[in-house]
Amino acid sequence: MRLKFLAMRAFSSPHITTVESIMTRSILDEAHIHPAIRKAMANDHAEIISEVKAAIASNSVVVVGMAQNPFPRKARKALDAIGAPYKYLEYGSYLGQWRRRNSLKMWTGWPTFPMVFVNGLLVGGAADLRRLIDSGEFSRMVADKFMAPG
Repeated sequence: MRLKFLAMRAFSSPHITTVESIMTRSILDEAHIHPAIRKAMANDHAEIISEVKAAIASNSVVVVGMAQNPFPRKARKALDAIGAPYKYLEYGSYLGQWRRRNSLKMWTGWPTFPMVFVNGLLVGGAADLRRLIDSGEFSRMVADKFMAPG
């Protein structure tokens, strides 16, 4: 089944007022999931998703990463270079906690780390963040939260 996902966060936000595009992503229809396993699926590592949601709700910029992966470090360095405050959450490494990280991938649909959220909006990974910074869009997105050094 193809479901439409709006390019906005799953919970209300005063920062997002318009929807720029509609994205479709294939997911398994609930009718094709046996009722006996639905609760297990819904609760699988729900605590990590709750922790990330809480960080997103209370921080303008959140970087979710893992140890030993150079790309979360690149995202953090890019933010440090412009003086942007952010919250960093780290879950395991290549050697551990992959099941917990997998629940985040399933929740967001984003396949890699880091996952960078700006004002509740998943903007992608380190390279995507770099493009937003270089284009000036990042500064516009967070203009009401901090002033980048200029």
